[in-house]
Amino acid sequence: MKKVLVTSRSFGKTSPKPFAVLEGAGIEYTLMGGDFDEEKFKEVIPQYDGLIIGAHPFYPEDMARCEHLKIIAKHGAGLDNIYLEDAKKLGIRVTNVPAMNANAVADLAFAHILNISRGISITNERVHRGAWETFIGKDVFEKTLGLIGFGAIAKNVARRARGFSMKVLVYDPFVTEIPEEFQDFVTLTDLNTVTENSDIISIHVPLTDSTKHLFDKERIMKMKKEAYLINTGRGGIIQEQDLYECMKNGHLGGCAVDVMEHEPMEKDCPLLGLENFVVTAHIGMYSIEAISAVSVVCAENVAKVLNGEEPRFVIV
Repeated sequence: MKKVLVTSRSFGKTSPKPFAVLEGAGIEYTLMGGDFDEEKFKEVIPQYDGLIIGAHPFYPEDMARCEHLKIIAKHGAGLDNIYLEDAKKLGIRVTNVPAMNANAVADLAFAHILNISRGISITNERVHRGAWETFIGKDVFEKTLGLIGFGAIAKNVARRARGFSMKVLVYDPFVTEIPEEFQDFVTLTDLNTVTENSDIISIHVPLTDSTKHLFDKERIMKMKKEAYLINTGRGGIIQEQDLYECMKNGHLGGCAVDVMEHEPMEKDCPLLGLENFVVTAHIGMYSIEAISAVSVVCAENVAKVLNGEEPRFVIV
């Protein structure tokens, strides 16, 4: 019997269907997401034919020991924790699940936009401390939203922005034309124009050599004074020490993120001392609908590869 190891914490959490897919294909599965241990993972992974992976890294030296491994199915879209070239050399298929969590992440991004603009979590925390205090926020209506990247998630954020009559500026070096649906309120432009003219900037790009620390001190200081910065993309795109300094000196109105360069984030991270820094614990795709859809695709892809069929969303 073929065996698959599941290290994603959320796989199958909202529906039994992904497990039924694996069982129907005659595949035995082991769940390691809830109590993931890196040393245990390194010890057991050579025994498995398939891996449904979460956010932890899968290092080349461990991959090279996996003589039976045929597929790495990423439970989500981001691939920065998988060494793709090594997988390719070893003949291991790699798949992900793009776009199916696009509504969930877009909802969270826009929730962060509204929250940071109106001080919702700030005043909530104050009231819990017994302080019934006024907070003067800013309207989102008719503001300029800058999107870094214009993939499926960013497009869904733009759709939500339209309901607030926002003007949207987009920087994406891989996009040459804005689809007709967006042309009356979205403008494709360069990175500096987005940076300097947006009231709110929302990041929606993968972590690559070209995007790592894209928002460093120099770029953040080019943003409008008291603008807001949102990141539901990947940790590491914002240089966090630079962010702290720019927020400490009052340049930004606030920052809200769902991702950090190191997760879990350090308990002594200086950003946690700033009231206008809001962080959620990488919950972007954690909606009932998104988890179910992504889990099913991962299970189907594993079943297809282990039964000699072609999977969906092949990366290598």
